[in-house]
Amino acid sequence: MAEALVFDRLPSPLGELLIVADESGRLRAIDWCDEERLRARLARSLGGAEFALAPQRDPAGLTEALRAYFAGDLAVIDTLPVEAAGTPFQRSVWAALRGIACGTTVSYGEIARRIGQPGAMRAVGLANNSNPIPIVVPCHRVIGADGALVGFGGGLDRKRWLLDHEGAGSKQLSLAI
Repeated sequence: MAEALVFDRLPSPLGELLIVADESGRLRAIDWCDEERLRARLARSLGGAEFALAPQRDPAGLTEALRAYFAGDLAVIDTLPVEAAGTPFQRSVWAALRGIACGTTVSYGEIARRIGQPGAMRAVGLANNSNPIPIVVPCHRVIGADGALVGFGGGLDRKRWLLDHEGAGSKQLSLAI
């Protein structure tokens, strides 16, 4: 039986977002993209399991919560329910990401240490890259050991905007080229 997922669109300062939730109201994905690309990402993240995706206005209040985040209520995303399909390692990284306080940044190495695998910085980067719920599972708060802005699926300009929006002082961070 196909899993029922719903989505809504949210215009944001970073472009239109697609917000996906399951029937229980858990956030399953956020993406800056068209619906076809979103379907392909969901298929990968769900391990090929069947799913049905249908439009729904403001599923479980998630769209309004993200609208509030962009309007300045930064804490509203901290307690949103999420469910991300991934390997046990990815899920441990994503759980650690949710523990990064708004307005702060940490390095890939620090996340690796927090999950008890201090040598796994590159694997943490790969898990960040596979994160299906950016912003709420805040992979944008992870930076290079030297303070460089590196690796964000939405692009480094969006990463810088998010860090500035949250008061993380990204103007002091360097852009890795």
